[in-house]
Amino acid sequence: MFSNLKGWEWLIIVALILLLFGAKRLPDAARGLGRSLRIFKAETKGLVNNESDEAEKSVESKKADSKAVEGGATESTGSAESAETESASPTER
Repeated sequence: MFSNLKGWEWLIIVALILLLFGAKRLPDAARGLGRSLRIFKAETKGLVNNESDEAEKSVESKKADSKAVEGGATESTGSAESAETESASPTER
């Protein structure tokens, strides 16, 4: 779409933008756009990290459950703790 534009056409577009918004508002607009993109990037990283953390927790809990089954879970405190973690919802952990 924009690959067809030549040098003079870009200059005309830039001049129109300067006339419409003014030279004083453009740096503020660019700064706001940069902040928005930075926040968006941080939030998407947080979502990806959050999903990978949940996957790791589920793998770790499966390993702990299999060890408890193999070990027989003879201690009463160990079985009470595993029962608490199983009954708690993921948001409460």
